[in-house]
Amino acid sequence: MTEPKSVRPAEAAALLGVCRDTVYVLMRSGRLRSVKLGRARLIPVASIEELLTATEEYAA
Repeated sequence: MTEPKSVRPAEAAALLGVCRDTVYVLMRSGRLRSVKLGRARLIPVASIEELLTATEEYAA
C-alpha cells in the first residue's frame, strides 16, 4: 500500500505526537502547511516531515 500524500489533522496529530488542537495552532501560525478541500483541511505529509526535521535540528 502506498503512503498518503496528505492527512487529516487527527492523523497529523498522531504522527507528530501532539493533540489535534496543537495541529490547528501550528497551521494558523504557518509552521504547518495545509490545504482546504471542500470543508476538509488536509496537511501534506511533506509539511509534517519538514516540521519534524526543523524540530530535530533545533533540539540538536
